[in-house]
Amino acid sequence: MAFRPHPARPPAVLLREARPLKALLNQAQRLGQLKKLLDTQLQPAAREHCHVAAWREGSLLLVVTDGHWATRLRYQQRRLQQGLQAMPEFSGLTRILFKVQPSVGPKRPNGPGLDLSDSAADNLQATADGISDPNLRAALERLAKHRRK
Repeated sequence: MAFRPHPARPPAVLLREARPLKALLNQAQRLGQLKKLLDTQLQPAAREHCHVAAWREGSLLLVVTDGHWATRLRYQQRRLQQGLQAMPEFSGLTRILFKVQPSVGPKRPNGPGLDLSDSAADNLQATADGISDPNLRAALERLAKHRRK
């Protein structure tokens, strides 16, 4: 007995017909709308660090990218809650919970890349040539290799 898969259907048809997918899509759209409302109450710098995770039984769960932003938002919690309660979508809001969850993605370098000019690289190499400590000499030579291309 061979298994024959169902023929492929367009995503729009799946979203209209499959109940779990339809419910998931509706929940994602609702959270997106709540995020837009939340953004009206947040400072512009905090908007990219705070996302709506859940809204149930009067509790709003916000996911924050790091502890720094969570602390800042906790200090503003009362003002934020009062601003959100004024909106019909958040009329039953009784508390705001913050959860720190670092964003998963490619790590950015902490600072600008190290591109040394030719003269700086030559100076580092000349300094390395005059150093007797092997560890310091190796470190200076590694730095000198970051010559601008």
